[in-house]
Amino acid sequence: MRETERESTKITAEVTPSLDLIFDLLSNRRRRYALYYMHDQPDGVATLDELATAIIALQQADSSEEAAIADETETDSGDNTDSETDCDQRQLRIRTELQHTHLPKLEDAGVLDHDRRSETVRYWNQPSLEEWLEHAKHKECA
Repeated sequence: MRETERESTKITAEVTPSLDLIFDLLSNRRRRYALYYMHDQPDGVATLDELATAIIALQQADSSEEAAIADETETDSGDNTDSETDCDQRQLRIRTELQHTHLPKLEDAGVLDHDRRSETVRYWNQPSLEEWLEHAKHKECA
């Protein structure tokens, strides 16, 4: 770590993604939510569980019908045990989707690194991606 840059521990990637790649990366809601969360981390590092939890929180905050239809397949039974089981299943489903779909795509694009053994993710700053990411977050989460 460089001594002169302690306040900003995020590291910028050396490869700039094309505009087509940026829009492809931002085309999926859960991938955007993962990028929102990773971008907001002071050190650019999160565990897979933290990332899945953040995505669930963003989906719950999103009041659009599209997100509700895409993620809500459960019925309200009023039973706390069922609710906890549903939450656990949702967490597992999103973790699996991250591991097998979204993180590999983001890793291939040079946006982040996923350490499978420690189940951690490190985000690499991409100024061209972040410009569009901030715009999307403002439109989507405002």
